[in-house]
Amino acid sequence: MITPGRIRHELAPFRVPTAEEAAASRWFSPVAIGPVRARTRTWVPAMVPWRAAEDGFVTDRVVDWYARFAAGLPGTIVLEATGIRDVPSGPLLRIGGDRFTPGLRRVVDAVREASAGRTRTFIQLIDFLSIRRRPTADAFLGRFLRPTDRHRQGLAAATGDARFLAADDAAVREALVRLPLAAARELLDRRELEALDFGARERVGDLHLPHVRDLPRTLPPLFAAAARRAREAGFDGVELHYAHAYTMASFLSRTNDRDDGYGGSRAARLRLPREVYAAVREATGRDFAVGCRFLADEAVPGGSDVEDAKVYAAAFAEDGMDFLSLSKGGRFDDAKQPAVGEAAYPYTGPSGYECMPTVVSDARGPWLRNAGLAAEVRTAVRGRGFTTPVVLAGGVASFDHAEDVLARGAADVVASARQSLADPDWFLKLERGRGADVRRCTFTNYCEALDQRHVEVTCKLWDRDFDRAAPPPLADDGRRRLVAPPWSV
Repeated sequence: MITPGRIRHELAPFRVPTAEEAAASRWFSPVAIGPVRARTRTWVPAMVPWRAAEDGFVTDRVVDWYARFAAGLPGTIVLEATGIRDVPSGPLLRIGGDRFTPGLRRVVDAVREASAGRTRTFIQLIDFLSIRRRPTADAFLGRFLRPTDRHRQGLAAATGDARFLAADDAAVREALVRLPLAAARELLDRRELEALDFGARERVGDLHLPHVRDLPRTLPPLFAAAARRAREAGFDGVELHYAHAYTMASFLSRTNDRDDGYGGSRAARLRLPREVYAAVREATGRDFAVGCRFLADEAVPGGSDVEDAKVYAAAFAEDGMDFLSLSKGGRFDDAKQPAVGEAAYPYTGPSGYECMPTVVSDARGPWLRNAGLAAEVRTAVRGRGFTTPVVLAGGVASFDHAEDVLARGAADVVASARQSLADPDWFLKLERGRGADVRRCTFTNYCEALDQRHVEVTCKLWDRDFDRAAPPPLADDGRRRLVAPPWSV
């Protein structure tokens, strides 16, 4: 794992290809993604823009967001992480019930209209476990902590008062609040200290929780039902979210220590992801694209690395997945401590940096940091006789970046999130030989900071380009435009 340094790098060189060069390039050539043929190998990966309604429904803002990307004619757009459970989850898109299908169909129709049918549309399906906001010490000790005999014995020893051995829960909580915090901390175990300092977080290894123990039984049908709805809404395919800090990635992680056949060895850690895929494939058929996004390296101590990823990729290819989209890091394991009242965010530690590197970096810089990992994974897949397309993302900021990756066989499709956010038309501009018009991302992660606060994600560069006397639709703060400026061709 690489710890970020404090070197401020210049933006990567940006050579402008001619329209003829772009037309003859690898990046702008077609690619088969299972049953789907994408016009080019350009790809806008899933980004959560926080524009859904509080009940998870598609809004006009969601429709406008994706129509704007589609106007730039990427080969493929992947809709944001969309929850497969029919449970409250704030302004995150949901697909956990049939009532969400009409709204999602609106998005598909908008993408097709804006791109004249030239952009393929997938949707990313996600499951996640509970994470709570960091509480105050008094709230945790006085309300949330579940007193046990261990706490009673500790209080009796700390105070010399044997009556605590038989005290009820209310008395134990009251006594813990009265203790000096340092003394109270001495009576807490590792998970309780984590809940106090970071907010309580469920793990896939919490087999004492019935709903966590039952995940291998409940998740395959949930993912399958969500994928069926995606097909009914008109999507060309689904991307199963097996990456970062969420449920399926946690099953794949080396830190998964379940002892019920779904943790421990690589084969056991792969078991549920393979079962989820099988259920999704059965629900959707072979003429619907199904792939996944997973980590080439967790980038945390004790986590999975590229050797694990190569095994996972070969298994997914053998099962029949139509694409393998790679990412890196973004784990809770090394996240920074949140402020009181806020939840931990998995992109704040070293693994989060590896997921979204900035121009302030170590000596390697932020560009194409995942290319070597992707090349290893792709080589492992090809070595097993499979031609499953591998999608690379991470620090892609130019035409030459993408062409280099494709030329050396590190990937088959090249995705760009932040540069596509800065200028949704950049693919089209490159295709037309108008690369000099590209609005270049500065890779300072202004957008990521907004995501961390769960407010509408925008780009600071957009706000340089509108008439304040006649402003476009603005974010709730009234200061930021909600979609990128139009390109006057």
